[in-house]
Amino acid sequence: MEFLIVAVAVVLIFIVNNIISPKSILGQVSPWVRSLMEKDYEFLLRVKYKDKDLDINALFSRRIRDGILVTAIVLFILFVTGYTSYMFILLAFIIGFLVFKSGYTKLKKYYKARLHYMDSMLPYYLKSLEILVQHYTVPVALSRSIDTAPDIFRPGLRKLVAKIDEGDSSIQPYIDFANEYPVRDSMRMMRLLYRLGLGSNEDKHEQIMMFSKTVSSLQNKARDIKYQERLESMEKRTMLMLFVTGGGVLLVLFMSMSIMMGI
Repeated sequence: MEFLIVAVAVVLIFIVNNIISPKSILGQVSPWVRSLMEKDYEFLLRVKYKDKDLDINALFSRRIRDGILVTAIVLFILFVTGYTSYMFILLAFIIGFLVFKSGYTKLKKYYKARLHYMDSMLPYYLKSLEILVQHYTVPVALSRSIDTAPDIFRPGLRKLVAKIDEGDSSIQPYIDFANEYPVRDSMRMMRLLYRLGLGSNEDKHEQIMMFSKTVSSLQNKARDIKYQERLESMEKRTMLMLFVTGGGVLLVLFMSMSIMMGI
């Protein structure tokens, strides 16, 4: 037991002082390490950091390093305090694994929150765009809408307007915008907007009315979803309180029984 305590302490000291490089160790087992990487990890990093230069392997190696380091620290604390049962050792590895997964979990939450925010803001942006389209052509309306658009849409709108200004009169710039913001109805609305830009003056009023009805429908749907989410949030909080309370009681009882039985 004393040997394990000393070994863990030495490894921690070596890692903290960069005598042992976790990155070099991970490099030697690269194929196995790469198999631990989530399939959408690189995609989520690209979404969050956009055009920034990223070293995917370095970021992933840092996650593994943090997980190993936390596991070693918890094991060291358990050995020092005398909690050396198999249950507590397993708990240390579970904590380390959770730390390793936390980086991916945060990216996943960021992506879902970003999609949800875009989904909720798109109908309101389209409503303001609808007013501009009544007085200007679609390209001009898009250009004038950039300053008042939600911050999250502005980069995509600038790209869209720039492509149109360069002479691209196809639907592709609108499709690219919808792909950059892949939320509900974004593709359909961009197609409607493109067709609105192609329509003649005689048909413009009718097309604007169709566009307006679609936007109003999206707004009503967004309000209904927001109300439903509030109800679900209240239900989840109630269930979480019940699970945490029950789980805490069961964990305390299980740990007490393990200590008494000397497992």
